Amino acid sequence: MDQAVILAAGEGQRLRPFTATKPKVMLPIAGRPILTYVVESLARNGIRKIVLVVGYRREQVFDYLGSGEQFGVEISYINQERQLGTAHALAQAKEAVAGEFLVLPGDNLIEPDTIARFVNVRPPAVLVKRVDNPLRYGVVITEGDQVQNIAEKPQEARSNLINTGIYAFTTAVFGFIEDRLDIPDVINNMLSLGQSITATETTGTWLDVVYPWDILSLNSAILRQFKARSGGTIETGVSLKGPVLVGKDTVIRSNSYIVGPVVIGNNCDIGPNVCILPATSIGDNVAISPFSEVKGSVISNDVNIGPGCIIEDSVIDSGCVIRGHVTAGSGEADIEINEEHHRVNIGAMLGESCNLGNGVVIQPGTIVGNYCRVQAFKMISGKLPDKALVF
Repeated sequence: MDQAVILAAGEGQRLRPFTATKPKVMLPIAGRPILTYVVESLARNGIRKIVLVVGYRREQVFDYLGSGEQFGVEISYINQERQLGTAHALAQAKEAVAGEFLVLPGDNLIEPDTIARFVNVRPPAVLVKRVDNPLRYGVVITEGDQVQNIAEKPQEARSNLINTGIYAFTTAVFGFIEDRLDIPDVINNMLSLGQSITATETTGTWLDVVYPWDILSLNSAILRQFKARSGGTIETGVSLKGPVLVGKDTVIRSNSYIVGPVVIGNNCDIGPNVCILPATSIGDNVAISPFSEVKGSVISNDVNIGPGCIIEDSVIDSGCVIRGHVTAGSGEADIEINEEHHRVNIGAMLGESCNLGNGVVIQPGTIVGNYCRVQAFKMISGKLPDKALVF
């Protein structure tokens, strides 16, 4: 198998505010869009011809990946005008593939070893994985190594095997799509017509990003693979422990304390006397002022964090300005997204270009929309819509 279709057209409404300005596949994980990890996993397994089905804010995908040359692959693009479902997206690629091919989601963390065996499987086949919380996914019922049924988010799980959204097909699959919008429905149609479909189980890393806090778990998983490297300046008195990657032209100022795994991008100014704790990724052009602490968080590009701040288990999108002594502590929170209720341990989730005044306290689980402004010494909680002003 030497070709693959990556489905990268979706928006990801449950990930707002982060997907209001970028497609889901371009969410930054450890300093790079999640889609790049999928492309690299294919390249590492010898798959060089890639068809990307794009749609929502597709120009961002074009700009970043281009022809694929920097990844050692050949990328062609197909546009899905209306994002109606995964099968509808796959159908757009009918004329772009031949013979056997893989189908993968562009918004999952897929490592090379996850698909190493699957690239040699005989299609049609579904890659499955055992998980503790199968009700969140499509549950796969099998008999031996044969798929019997895929039930999307059932009320009761008859199996802890779930559908990863990774498939091996031949072009015969297009004859089964008809007016079906999602690939699991196509699979069930194939089964009902007597087609046998193999279930191949993987124990490799596969993580889905569905909700804003999933960004943190994916980030942590990627950071565990990093090795220490410095392309910047480390001043005297700095303590680096564990794997810490420091980007080009970044300065870590004196008496700062950093415990990896941590990745810090290019052209950052950190410290002095800053504490950065494990599972933190910091983008490019980020400034963190003295006596601030950041732990288990994802900080995007062009963020400015003032002195004396505490940022824990938080996701902060690009262009945010956070003044001095702002607290975004982690804690257990009830969060409602699209009428779904979740109880998670989380800090704050800030959209693009927010501006927080001195002394602001952000309650755990707070979701702040893009371009919000919060005056000094306010306490915020719950959800703030885009462009909200808190006086």
